[in-house]
Amino acid sequence: MGKKDASGTRLPTIDQYRKQIGKQDYNKSKSSLKATRLRAEAKKNSSGFRDAFLVIAAILFFVLCVYAFFYLNLSTEMDLDVDVD
Repeated sequence: MGKKDASGTRLPTIDQYRKQIGKQDYNKSKSSLKATRLRAEAKKNSSGFRDAFLVIAAILFFVLCVYAFFYLNLSTEMDLDVDVD
């Protein structure tokens, strides 16, 4: 008896879900789908430029910090070396 009841109620398959998703995408306008695709491609392509810019900025910041450290240390040592006669 249990088998008869179980065979009567079928769960939706993956193919049915895919069809539902396809119908939803088909109902969207072509312009909105194109805009979404262009935004995704722009985001994907811009990440390389952004990463390169961040690396260069980090290197410049490090060099600036080293320069400031040496400048401050050398400027205070010069003041101590001055002889007052």
